[in-house]
Amino acid sequence: MCGAVRYTLRSAPNVFGACHCTVCQRISGGINLAFNVDAEDIAITGAEAVRTYRSSDWAERSFCGTCGANLWYRGLSEGAGFSLGLGTLDDKSGMVLEREICVETKPGAYALAGDHPRLTSTEAFG
Repeated sequence: MCGAVRYTLRSAPNVFGACHCTVCQRISGGINLAFNVDAEDIAITGAEAVRTYRSSDWAERSFCGTCGANLWYRGLSEGAGFSLGLGTLDDKSGMVLEREICVETKPGAYALAGDHPRLTSTEAFG
């Protein structure tokens, strides 16, 4: 990231997830690795550089208008938290893969190691 948009978290996350949905594949070029935070646990600076678009009927995605870096995914419901890209963290040490979702659309060319839940879209979202 270029630094035009920065955030500070109230507490450091320790888990992240992997999404294999087709929208995430198109946006990231593959797997979307992200962690979730509640809206009240994040402070954003440089908000004037944030660009947001509606990526589905239920969510929006934001990116840096200066450098184009993906920043976060956020549901449209009142008080929705943020799903931030793992790569946006300055320190990723100690982070553990918690689960994979949308595994039915995961390309067969790779597999993530570890013993964690691997959920279909239906299992993850109902």
